[in-house]
Order: sequence, then C-alpha cells, then structure tokens
Amino acid sequence: MSKQRNPIAMAVAFALTASPILVNGQEAESQDSTADVLDFEKIMVTGSARATSRMDSSVSSSTLSPGDFAVATPRATAEIFRSIPGIRSESTGGEGNANIAVRGLPVAAGGAKFLVLQEDGLPVMQFGDVAFGNADIFIRADSTISGIEAIRGGSSSTMVSNSPGGVINFISKTGDFGGGSVATTFGLDYDSFRTDFEYGDYINDSTRFHIGGFFREGEGPRETGYNGNSGSQIKANFTKDFEAGFVRVYVKHLDDKSTGYLPMPMYANGDSIEGFDAQADTPHSVYLQDTLRINGDGQISRGDLRNGMHPVVNSIGFEANFDLGEDWQMINRFRKSSVSGEFIAPFPAEVGGASSIAQSIAGEGAGLVYANGPSAGQTFSDTTGNGLVMRVHTFDVEMEDFDSYANDLKLSRDFDNISLTLGYYKARQNLKMSWLWNSYLMEVKGDNAALLDVVAQDGTAYSDNGLYAYGVPFWGNCCQRNYDTQYNLDAPYIEVAGEFGNWSLEASYRHDAGDATGSYAGAVTSSIDMNGDGVISVPEQNVASADQANVSPVNYSWSYNSYSIGANYRIDDDMAVFGRISQGGRANADRLLFGKVRPDGSVAKEDAVDMVDQYELGLKYRQDGLGLFVTGFYAETEEQNFEATTQNFFDRVYEALGVEVEAAYVVNDWTFKGGFTWTDAEIVEDALNPAVEGNTPRRQADVIYQLTGTYQFDSGSAGLNLIGTTDAYAQDNNDLKFDGYTQVNAFLDYSITDSLTVALNVNNLFDEVGITEAEEGSAAASDIIRARAINGRTTSVTLKYQF
Repeated sequence: MSKQRNPIAMAVAFALTASPILVNGQEAESQDSTADVLDFEKIMVTGSARATSRMDSSVSSSTLSPGDFAVATPRATAEIFRSIPGIRSESTGGEGNANIAVRGLPVAAGGAKFLVLQEDGLPVMQFGDVAFGNADIFIRADSTISGIEAIRGGSSSTMVSNSPGGVINFISKTGDFGGGSVATTFGLDYDSFRTDFEYGDYINDSTRFHIGGFFREGEGPRETGYNGNSGSQIKANFTKDFEAGFVRVYVKHLDDKSTGYLPMPMYANGDSIEGFDAQADTPHSVYLQDTLRINGDGQISRGDLRNGMHPVVNSIGFEANFDLGEDWQMINRFRKSSVSGEFIAPFPAEVGGASSIAQSIAGEGAGLVYANGPSAGQTFSDTTGNGLVMRVHTFDVEMEDFDSYANDLKLSRDFDNISLTLGYYKARQNLKMSWLWNSYLMEVKGDNAALLDVVAQDGTAYSDNGLYAYGVPFWGNCCQRNYDTQYNLDAPYIEVAGEFGNWSLEASYRHDAGDATGSYAGAVTSSIDMNGDGVISVPEQNVASADQANVSPVNYSWSYNSYSIGANYRIDDDMAVFGRISQGGRANADRLLFGKVRPDGSVAKEDAVDMVDQYELGLKYRQDGLGLFVTGFYAETEEQNFEATTQNFFDRVYEALGVEVEAAYVVNDWTFKGGFTWTDAEIVEDALNPAVEGNTPRRQADVIYQLTGTYQFDSGSAGLNLIGTTDAYAQDNNDLKFDGYTQVNAFLDYSITDSLTVALNVNNLFDEVGITEAEEGSAAASDIIRARAINGRTTSVTLKYQF
C-alpha cells in the first residue's frame, strides 16, 4: 500500500465513478419526481453558522427521524448511530461506552475522540473519549427527541471545538405541535420494561412547552443475574416567542444505571466456549455484586457492580435567538451541567487453565476452591467442560465531578448575497475521577459464575471470598489512580458565506485555545485490615490506593487554528456537486496523564493537540423517487492516546481514503433507505512502534453498510433493517482478523385504532455472531480471546398511545 497519494484526484475519481452507476441502475423504477426522499430541502442547523438546506450546503450531512430510530430496533442509544453513513459505531458495551469512528479516523483507545455528541447544539462532553466517561454514557434517546442531525467532516472543524471528524446532534421537541404520547416497551425473550412519555403544547399565543422522559427496569439483553438496567430521565423546555425572536429555557435530569459489557471469553472464530454463550452471557454475576476498596479520599468503601454505568446529570440552559434589526441576528446558547456517577464492570484480564493461574498467584501446588455459590467450600471442578478460570479486574471508577458549562454566541449579518458570522465559544470541563480496581478469580461460566479462592500447597489462603488482590498486580498495580483536573476552552470563530447564482461558497476559521490545571496521583501499596477482622490476610498485605501524599501537577495550555473552505454548485433543482478542504484539531485531555505530562505539569506541544486534514468531493441527486448523496473523502490524522487495558501510549499518523454513499428509493408502498462507506485506511507513521507502519488500523473494515426496507400497508408497516461490516483486523499488528457479518433486524407496527399502535421489534433476527473488538492481536495456542460481541436475538413489543 503506497503512502504517497493524490487525495483530491482520488476523491474526485471515486465520487464521480460511483454515482452514475447507482443513479442509472434505478432509473427504470420511477415514481414521483418531486419526492425529496433524502430531505435535501431540510434546513440544517448543526455544525453551521447559518441555516442552509442540505442541497445548497457543501457539507456531508444526514438526518434521522424517530421513525428511523424505530425501524433500526436499537437496544442502546449508540446503536442508532449505525444508521448514519460514514459512522462506525461499535455499540457492544451496553447503554454507553461505545467506540464511535468517522470515515476511517482512528479509535485507538475507545470512545469518540474526533466526534462530538450534542444535545440541542451544545456538547454533552467537551472531550468525547474521556476514559470511562465517554460522551454516550451521559445521553439517552427517548420520545422527547424530534430528530438527529449529523455532519461528517467539513465545517465541524470550525463550528465546534474538538470535533474535526463530525457532530451528531440530538434535537428536542419544543411544543410546536400540540399533543403527546405514552409508550410501554417490554421484552418477550429478555427482561426489560420501559415507559416513555412526552407532551407539549402552546400555553398561549406566544408561549409553548414540552416535557417528557422515560423510566425503565430490567436485567437487560444478557444474563447478569440481577436488575442491571434501572433508571429514568426527564427533560423539559419552555419557549417564549417575541416579535423579533424567542427565548427558550430547558432542564434535564438523568439518573440511569445500566450494565457495562466489557470483553468476554470466546474462541477466535466467534464460537462460544463450553458453558459460556458469547451472545447472551457476561462475566457479571450475583456472586460478584460488591467490591471493597480504598476510595479517592483514602477511606475504605464499597463499590456496587449492579450500578454499572451510572450517570447522574442535572442540566439547565437557555437559547436566545433574535433579529436585532438592520440585518443583524444573534443566537446565544448556554448550558450548565452538574455531572457525576460511576463506571463499574468486570474485565477478564486473563483466561487460562485453573492450575496455571492458581500457581501464578500462590506457587507450585496451589489449588482452587469455590468461594461462594452452590459449591462453596468445595474444590474447583470442571462442571462446564471448559476447565477454564478467569482472572477478573473490576474496572471500578468513581466519576466525582464532571461538571461543565458551555456558551456559544453568534452574531450574523447579511450583506446582499453575502453573510458574515462572528462567534465566540467558551466552555469549562471538570474531570475528577478515581480508579479503584481490584482482582478476583472466577470460573468461566455463564448465568451466575462463582468466585474462586486460591489456596497454597501448605494450606495458606491467598484470597478472601474470591478477591486475591486489592489492586491489579497482574498489570503492575497500574490502575489505582485519582485525578482532579479542569479544562478551560476559548474559541473565537468566523464564517463568510455567499450565494452567486448557482454557487454557494463558504469559508470559516476558528482559533481554539485552552488550559488544563489540577493534579493527579498514581498507586501506592500498604498493609491495611480492609475487612476489620483484626487479621492481615495475604491480600491485605499489599493494598493498592491512590498516593494522595505525592500528587503530580497538571499545568499546560494549548492552541490551534482550524479552517474550512467549501463550494456547492447547484446544477439544477435536483442535482448539485460540492467540494471542501478542511483542517481541524482535537485537544487531548485526561489520556495524557500518567505518561505524557512532565514533572512540572507541562505537556509537549505535539502531544497536546492532534490535527486532522480532510478533502471532500461529493454529489447530491434526486429524481423519480430516488435520492443519492455520494462523498469521496481523504483524511490525514495525528493521534496521541493512551489505552487503559494495555497500558500503551500511541503516537501515530493515519491516512484514510474512501467513498461514503447515502441513498433512498421509494416505489409504490416500498421505501428503501441505506448506505455504505468504503474506506482504505493505513498507519503511515508510528513513533513508538514502527513495526505497525503500513498496516490497517484496528477494527477498520473496508466496507460498512446499512439498509432498511419498509412496506406500508393500510394499517401499519413492516420491514427489515440490515447492519453489516466486512472483515477487520482485531489489532494493529494485522494478524487476528474478525469475520464480517450482517445483523438483520425486523419490525412490524399495526394501528389498532387511530391513536393506539402496537409494534413488534426483533434485534438480530437470525442470532448472528459479530465481534466488534478484542484484546488479543493474535490468537493464543488455546484459540481463546477476550472480545466484545453483538447481542444475540432479543424481541420486544411496544404499545403506544398518541393524544
């Protein structure tokens, strides 16, 4: 694979050769030539300084309606993102902790580093890849959402901080249309119960409101042994209209516990290990519900594994939008959020034979006995037929203070056919967190595995009720940590846009500057009587905790410049072409700690910011019930990162070249909507591990795709939704490869009356096996890996009443 490419020429070639094939192939099946099946005339408000239709914009964009959510049968918010072309959403972590990538931009260590998730135009988190605090943990899709807008590349570099890859914006209902709904959803073959509600209307001619949310309970799609999903959300907004504009005030309260699924044992080919179903089981168990540790304040405390990912969010904000006269307009959005919570889940650090793991802890001749469960006190025996044991680390993280505020002020003026926008964005993000990890032994068994105690040959107990270490000595006690940092951001920006006949031109510039202050502390070990029984057991001889007596400072600043220049030419009412060149940046945050921050708190300039250069060329077309949006793209990306599970830093440059296609076709009672993204990505430089240069980045498939076919009948609709990917390498060494897969989801809704509907949804109809990530880059002799797989088949029914 050549490292020298002509990005503009190749993007042009791919965009222009891909589009006619699809257009011509569908011309025979004509319908209404006025149908705008891809909503090209929809006015986009996300990632743009001014409201512009998709047809006249030089940005790759997509919109999703609540109906689009439903037919994709999502079991978590991040599963919705799989319906957006260009987005690779590895949503196998449960309700949060998804890995979200855009057009080949890397996800080396999890989260959504180069993409920002927004609610009503402001970021959920200022950094999308905070370790154990990914942005998708703090957002929920429910019936209060009127739609989702997404842009990839383009003006996302200059209109939003830290998001050169793109923006996904959740837009709330605001009471424009009177009425509401109540919907109850319950699982038929898994334990889940959820009720959504929403209502909005005008209070008087100039005042309207909307309020809604959800409540849910249940074990979830995998066998945890307890009620792992439990919580609620409520949102409300009030809008006062004036002659020259409006003011809107909104509030949100989210308190939701959901099981966090981490990698689990399976065979490298995707088959399940005897006694552990990779599609339905999880290392969660009723026999491991709490863990004893030293918290960030140095006190003995307990963590509850039933809490899983547990965000607590209280937000208040406002939006003011006014015509100031003489062609001036002002928009100001503000939000302040109080955020805390926890992330706690079992991670299999090692899967191996019982004897070898026992002897690695307590020496030759060591054995295992059941610490709890139905066989408590008995010698470990191979009841499942696999003979395996897991060394489990509890990823136990307290998010003590993730508070933030953000204010985005825009002033715009129109000058004949040119508009000027001046903006200023200011924000702060707190990141106060404690890592409180412990080590256990557990049998490899689904549906409530028991913990195991280690006993030396001389009878000495090396563990207490399955816990063999307070800390994670298997990883060098890396992960007893505490940090208390604050990140301040300032970003003035400007956009000039003009319309000249069939041409729409845009140019924008942004200067991001910020500073990080605070402190962080690593691990120290000491002898502590953790259980208070007056005896220091073997695990209590070396208790790991954060070394608060020797904290290190954080004191650095960063700045970078971003620009984006785009042009759109409308050939006729139904066709347009566009091109764009952009450069954007992403400031690095907590992942620089414990390795990249110098003793005086400073950070090297090249580590503080990662830059992304992008080139795009595209075509938009609609005719006879067909809509087509094709974008050829090229990106060069820098990345500094840190991965907690491997304790590795990254210092790389990536290249990605490809084509992104979104298409829709309506014929008679059928609607087809979908797309695919072809990507050719490569690691072109690696300062720390040159051996991977020239390789394909981990988990980057050549093609990802999605397709939904819907049939409308008199009293409802039915159809299938396909989500798929081709083969991808598990790690950057390009040895172990995951098979591609297609997940098929099915839906059927029927109107019992004009206001009452019933819907049946089946997620993963054919129980397909699909692996999204793995810890191993090469299969061991046992052929066992630790990986995250999509859930097996789950079926739900929803009753919805609209009023």
